[in-house]
Amino acid sequence: MSKKQDQPKQKGLFGISWKAYGYSAALHVVLILVLVLSMEFAPAHDAKDSPMLSTPDVDIVEAVAVDEAQVQAQVQRLQEQRDAQRRAEEQRVAELERRAREAEQLRQREAERAAQVQREREQQERQRQQAEQQARQAREEAQRADREREQAAERLRQQQEQERQAEAERQRREQERQEAERQARERAERERQLQERLAEEQAARNRARQQRVLTERDRYRALIRQTIQRNWIVDSSMRGKSCTLNISLARDGFVTNVTVGEGDRAVCESARAAVMRAGSLPMSDDPDVAEQLRNINLRVEPQL
Repeated sequence: MSKKQDQPKQKGLFGISWKAYGYSAALHVVLILVLVLSMEFAPAHDAKDSPMLSTPDVDIVEAVAVDEAQVQAQVQRLQEQRDAQRRAEEQRVAELERRAREAEQLRQREAERAAQVQREREQQERQRQQAEQQARQAREEAQRADREREQAAERLRQQQEQERQAEAERQRREQERQEAERQARERAERERQLQERLAEEQAARNRARQQRVLTERDRYRALIRQTIQRNWIVDSSMRGKSCTLNISLARDGFVTNVTVGEGDRAVCESARAAVMRAGSLPMSDDPDVAEQLRNINLRVEPQL
């Protein structure tokens, strides 16, 4: 409501506003002026025709009385009109005030509704922003969770790949180890078989050589006996007698020592003398045979 409408109405006597009094006073002045002018500009009549000329005092009194009654009636009518106008004005003002109050109430309700709508919009905006923020956070969390799942899946895949490669490497190494062991076993078996063959061959060669050495040794022992027999001076008294000699020879067959063992004393002494007389006995060039002949025990018996 405007400030002009908010100001209280100034009232006069009997609850009538000063503005209504002004209207009433102005109306009286106008009526009086109308009566005066009507009297001044009224046409003249013959004396006999004019009641005022015939009976001036009576007419004037009657006219004044009539005019006063008319004025009172007019005033009464004006008063009633003013009262009606006042009541209408008061009703209009009251209606305007009522409408103004209703408008103010409506404005207030509209303002409250607008404020409520604004608050609701702000609340909705806040809720929308919160929802967007929550949705954004949810999306970010979902994206972070997706990234974490992808990273975990990638780590798992890498771990599985590493385990697979490690298992493949272990299997490869195991296969290589088994292959190496198999090859080693085969090599060892071949080596064992080869060694066995070599050992057998070596044993065969050794046996053959040993046999040859022994044969050769026996042959040289026979030659040594023959040499001793050639250098041995015997007589008939030695028939059927023998002696054991231990003869040490150098690498070239030179006699380094001769000792007698069991046997007839005379036969042993003569046999020893025969060896010393020879000085050198037959010796093989074969080291193995020579080793067999370096120190020999030889039983000799004179040939008669």
